[in-house]
Amino acid sequence: MLPHCFANVDELEDELSRPSPALVDDLAAVEGDLLVLGVAGKMGPTLARMARRAAPGKRVLGVARFSDAAVRAKLEAWGVETLAVDLLDRQALAALPRWPNVVFAAGHKFGASGNQPLTWAMNTHLPALVADTFRASRIVAFSTGNVYPLTVVGQPAPTEATPPAPIGEYAQSCLGRERMFEHFSAAHGTPGRLLRLNYAIDLRYGVLADIAAKVWRGEAVDVTMGQVNVIWQGDANAQVLRLLRHCTTPATPINCTGPETVSVRALAETFAAIMARPARIVGVEAATALLSDAGQAHALFGYPRVPLGTMIEWVADWVQHGGASYDKPTKFEVRDGRF
Repeated sequence: MLPHCFANVDELEDELSRPSPALVDDLAAVEGDLLVLGVAGKMGPTLARMARRAAPGKRVLGVARFSDAAVRAKLEAWGVETLAVDLLDRQALAALPRWPNVVFAAGHKFGASGNQPLTWAMNTHLPALVADTFRASRIVAFSTGNVYPLTVVGQPAPTEATPPAPIGEYAQSCLGRERMFEHFSAAHGTPGRLLRLNYAIDLRYGVLADIAAKVWRGEAVDVTMGQVNVIWQGDANAQVLRLLRHCTTPATPINCTGPETVSVRALAETFAAIMARPARIVGVEAATALLSDAGQAHALFGYPRVPLGTMIEWVADWVQHGGASYDKPTKFEVRDGRF
């Protein structure tokens, strides 16, 4: 039974990290402890907590720089071990324990167009270092649907068989990340998967939170990027962890998103109706949008546990009641790849 709403961040994070019986079974079938690299991002903390809840007999070690000490304290309170490490420091990376299971969640997106060298270092160079260092582990790495070209709306969305055609240096560097994991997986026989995600939904950030907040504040919603795909962050994290049981050699990509193609205009109008606020729509829907087809993941894992309608209701309630926000827009409207 899904909750009707959330009173606070603690309740939200409890739901975001709730493991399914299928996840419990999959992690039980995977031997060894788990290392989460880049654990301090938006998705990493609840992913690490979900792993601890699903497999209490396994150790979970979260690694990041931890510029926010509160994130590290929260992880440790949840039973996740932590290490403060600059992953670009080769000596520090080499000193990490060689555990059998690795989730790679590090990366650089926002501000990428203002610091291209760091973007490539984090998104392409670091994956090469990690893939070589943890050659004896299973590695599931976050990627992004941004590696795909824009799709003509109404035509089939990209599947894993669609040739990548990334727009802009951020997306290009993410394809570089995939190629590094693919190369070292093939060279060393390392099992792996590459999770092409768009877009994860928390109540504190995400496409739905972006649109709802603009409607609530009376700001314009640009519908030029007229269609999106979304998935509950808890469902996305569960797929990441379950993929440890479904790695391939060499590593292969898998799309991660919800089953619907959702109209941005319709989302704005729906939030406006729920919140009793007018929706200020600007722009005209372009013929193309950034979309992906996650049919392979749905066949493997089933449809996401949290449906779109529930996500909309949760986000609307959260925004109306002044719930916490990361104040980090997804920039899903961007069409030229400049993040």
